[in-house]
Amino acid sequence: MKILVCISSVPDTTSKINFTADKSAFDKNGIQWVINPLDEFALTKAVKLQESQGATVTVINVGDAATEPVIRKALAIGANDAVRVNLDPKDSYSTAKEIAAVAQNGGYDLILCGKESIDYNGGSVPGMVAQLLNQPFVNASVGLDVNGSEATAVREIEGGKETISVKLPAVIAGQKGLVDEKDLIIPNMRGIMSARTKPLQVTEPTSSEVKVQGVSYDSVPPRAAVKMVSPDNLDELVRLLHEEAKVI
Repeated sequence: MKILVCISSVPDTTSKINFTADKSAFDKNGIQWVINPLDEFALTKAVKLQESQGATVTVINVGDAATEPVIRKALAIGANDAVRVNLDPKDSYSTAKEIAAVAQNGGYDLILCGKESIDYNGGSVPGMVAQLLNQPFVNASVGLDVNGSEATAVREIEGGKETISVKLPAVIAGQKGLVDEKDLIIPNMRGIMSARTKPLQVTEPTSSEVKVQGVSYDSVPPRAAVKMVSPDNLDELVRLLHEEAKVI
């Protein structure tokens, strides 16, 4: 079985986010980049299938050369090889189109990814990939088993869980719960060293078509100063909630 895992390089959640002076782009200076956490759940699941079923795991990233350290970490976690499409992604469609092109030519049985990235939270790439490939798609999966040519995925719904069976090839987008957090793999020295020699293929994009273009970015407004009210002064608290906060 051949598994393709889509990974995105995203800013670490502790990074301070800034934009360029004209607010036209994200300022990447001083940012620590990591594997998108939801993609890491998908990668860990793929490595478990690699161990239990002898699957080969390929990771794919659409990005420029700056994303290669993140790709090498994915290889250190356990992927067999990697593909980087040499494109600075501008929207979900251009990203999905490049992933679909690689998947189409690679003959993969299963495509795994996180349901969304934590930077833009668009959540549209997995569904677009499935549509472009005309394959079954299960979103927000919290459980996955593969038996021969069939995959059984579990996803959370309001009030319970839903179990879905699909024929392979298929696209499964996972979230927290796809594997236990304690099972997430921290690369050891052996994995890091072996990652240096694993194949990383760089391909050029098939298209420059972009459907959506960012116009400008704005930072979240700073929090207002906190006003302290004595617990004995309830009248002042009510006045502030009514006149300033306008919540009552």
